[in-house]
Formats: sequence, structure tokens, C-alpha cells
Amino acid sequence: MNGAQSLLKALVDAGITTCFGNPGTSEMHLVHEIGLTDKVRPVLCLQENIVTGAADGYGRMKGTPAFTLLHVGSGFANGIAMLHNAGRANTPIVNVVGANASYHQSNYPEHELINGRVVDLVHAVSHWSQEARSASELGELGVKAAGLAKRCKICTVVAPTDRQWETANPPPALQPAAARSKASAQAIKHAAQMLSSGKKTVLMLGNLALGGEALEAAGRICAKSGAVLLAESIPSRLARGEGRPPIALIPYFYEVCLAFLKPFEQMIFVGAGLPVSTFAYKDKQALKSQVSGDLFTMASADQDLAVALKSLAEEAGANSLKTPRQLSAKFAPPTGELNAIAMGQTICMLMPENAILIDESVTSAPQIFAITQGARAHDYLSADGGGAIGGGLPIALGAAIACPDRKTILLQADGSGMYTVQTLWSLAREHADVVVVVLKNDAYAILELELARVREKEANAKMKSMFGLGNPSIDWASISVGLGVPATKARTAEEFHQQFGDALAKKGPQLIECQVAYPKAWPTLVENIHRLR
Repeated sequence: MNGAQSLLKALVDAGITTCFGNPGTSEMHLVHEIGLTDKVRPVLCLQENIVTGAADGYGRMKGTPAFTLLHVGSGFANGIAMLHNAGRANTPIVNVVGANASYHQSNYPEHELINGRVVDLVHAVSHWSQEARSASELGELGVKAAGLAKRCKICTVVAPTDRQWETANPPPALQPAAARSKASAQAIKHAAQMLSSGKKTVLMLGNLALGGEALEAAGRICAKSGAVLLAESIPSRLARGEGRPPIALIPYFYEVCLAFLKPFEQMIFVGAGLPVSTFAYKDKQALKSQVSGDLFTMASADQDLAVALKSLAEEAGANSLKTPRQLSAKFAPPTGELNAIAMGQTICMLMPENAILIDESVTSAPQIFAITQGARAHDYLSADGGGAIGGGLPIALGAAIACPDRKTILLQADGSGMYTVQTLWSLAREHADVVVVVLKNDAYAILELELARVREKEANAKMKSMFGLGNPSIDWASISVGLGVPATKARTAEEFHQQFGDALAKKGPQLIECQVAYPKAWPTLVENIHRLR
């Protein structure tokens, strides 16, 4: 057995059998071994952020990690943006990064940024990382990475080529994962006292509490106490729709969130961070809340959140109550202008039960999210939780491969979609069952709002040129067909309704390019932000 075989056996024995890769010279021994086994499914991606973003989507839906295969420091660097998002999403991932042979690196000091000190680079977006110092250690590190990753961590193994070809021992057996720690009895008791205080209270859930028993228990707690159930602004995976416990999101926009949270007196956090702004703004506090009372973290994301919430439900006397359920929403087929409201109504009407809805629609997202709350039961994944755009297409690829029996629907803004447009080729190659809906407004429209926070007067033409995508306008349908995905164009609400229904009825990837009008409230929101800067 050589080091590559030992590492691959460690991953396969741990149940990590899907590989998203963009390999190069330093990973050829691993490519060779993957080709000799029927236990690993390799998925070729044409850019490294697609590799890491697809591993993110896979891990969110599967609940267990895929592994990536990346070429030296430069290849890993290309995938950092989506790994940053995955870390914020609490997604399990194992990265395998090749490196030049350990004895060869010093011969090429000018290649330091490519081959040398790769482990320093990977550390920035990994919860754990290590470079193999021997062939046998490759297998040992594979076992360690697999065990840690299954606790919703990003783990990275750096594999020099000589460690891959040298003789190695078989990897050690993977030990059973230790149970997650429990929230303290004192924390649960304090949270129950807060709920019974009569104060207006928010129960705030993080990514790992937005489904299953955790969300069910949270619904009972709020039904008993009158607390308002909220999720973080950009949830990694949220169980929602008809029959699911209703839950709202903390508003993303700073000023909107301040106004939204103003009536509340205290907040309880379960696996969630404090509601801080993604970016800093001059003369504004980081916290998007003026809550004057307790901001209490009952349980962290590293703890067992389902047990914590069930314990809180028992302490609060909520176990005898039924969890509230979201009612279905009914709409007539929309007509006229194609905008976020019309698209949300069509999606709500036609989206099949148990679909996966991935959202990177950016400016249209709040309206579509609100309208689709009463759709058939589905999972909702927000694509850009770490602030790096372009995650929509790769996450859709990974989600579709993790759940091939479910329809995946992606709402993709045109500007951010161009970051990872090569994903369309992988969707076609894998025959992934994904409907890509491109919301095309020919702009990085969200930046109009951000500029409004800092400009003194009206934006001039030079400023606007930094946001505009209409000169030339991007022909998404042509790009899609060129990369192997059939495409149509919708310009009216009626056309989108027809084309979306047709796409859902087919198996395999489809793309709909939608020329979308700005939300009607957008100019007012931009001006209000400018006024409050």
C-alpha cells in the first residue's frame, strides 16, 4: 500500500465517497487510485470555487462530508471564497490538497507561494489542517480529518507527492465520534426564566437548529411563551413550507433590522451568533439591535442543539403543546410584469414537495422568501452566508448530487452567477436535476444600496459604471446552451410561469433567463438608506 491508497482507504472507510475535484500534477497518484476503485464518485469541476462550493452544498444536504481534490496552494487559494462561506454554514468538508514533494520544494524557492507552506494558507479557512510528514501519516490524517469533519468542521490534509507514492501502513480504524456536549442545566433554567418574564423575547436559532426535532421543539417553546421564533439572516439549511414550524429571518439590511428588533426586550440564542452586520459602517455599532435587556447564549453551535431545545421545552412546560404549522399559500397564476413578486407566486404554486430551494437572488431574495413561506414543504438554502458571492450554482450542483431523487431549484442573480458560471458544464455532465432561474437586472444592484450609505450627492456615471452589467448585456441563455444546459428566456410573468412549469416536468438541468424588474420598493429603500447614512 502507498500513501495515496492509505489516505483514500481512510476516507472511504469513514463513508466519505464523493469527490469534487480540479486536480493537477501533484494529485495524479490520488486520481489514479480513484480510477481503480468503484467506491468513490469523482465530479470534475472547472474552477476551484465550484469544487469547494459543491462540497458545501453536498455537505449541507447529506449531513456528511464530501472530499475535495485541489492542486497545490494556488488551486486551494482559488477555492477559499466558498470555503469561507461553508465555514459560516457549519458544513462538514474534507479537503485534500496536493503539494510538491517534500524534498523538492526547497529547490524552487521562487515557487514558495505555489508549493511551499501550503499548510499556512489552508489554515485560514480550515478548523483543522495538517501536512503529512510520512506516507503512513497520510492515512492517519485522513482518519482524523474524517472524524473532525463529521462534527460540522472543515478539515484539510496537505499531501506532498512523495508521501503519496511511498510505502505506507493501512490507516487506523475510525473511532466512534464523541457525543456533542450538552448545554448546562443552569443555562436552560435561565432561558426558561427569561421566557416566563413577560418581556418581549426573541428565540434565535442558528444553522444547526433549523430542522428536525430542534425546530419542532423551538416551535412549541414559542407557542407556550409568546416568544418570536427567528433564524439567522442567511440560513445554511432551513426546513420550511406547508406543515413546517413557521419561522422568520433576522433582516439582513442594517437599518431594517434595527427597526425590526426595536420592540424586543431580550434575545435567547441557540447555536446562533449575535445579530451583527456583515460589514462595518462609519459611526454605526456592529450590533444590529438596540435590545436593552439580556442577549443570552443558551447553547453554542458545538453543542447538541436538539437536546438543548427539547430540555428548554420541558423546563418551560411546552411539551404538551402542539407545534404551530405553516399553512399553504394560494395564488392565481401571475400576469404582466416579471418581478420578484410574480416569480415568488409562481414558485410557490409550482414547486414540488420536498424540493431543495437555493437562493442567491440577492435584491429579490426578501420578497421571494416571504411569498414562498406557504409553498409545499421544502428545504431552503441561502448561498452566500460568508459574504462571498457566487455560491448558488456550486451549491446547487452539490445538493443535487447529494439528493438525486429531489428536484433542486436555484434562484441565481446574474452578477454573482458569473463568478462560477462554469458550474453549468458540470451540471450537464452529471445530468444533475437542477432548474436554474437567472434573475437578470444587468447590475450589481445590491451595491447601489451600499454606495447610498457613503455618497454625499447623487451617484455619478463613473460610480454607476462599477455596478452596471448592461454594456454589453450578458446572454445567459447562449452561455448555458454553450455549456450543455438547455435554456429559455422569460420576459413576462406569463412566460416565466409556463417555462418554470415545463422545466420542472423534465429531468436534468434546465436554465431560465429572466429579465426582472427591480423591486418597486427598491428606490425608496436606497433613498432612505442615503438619508440615514
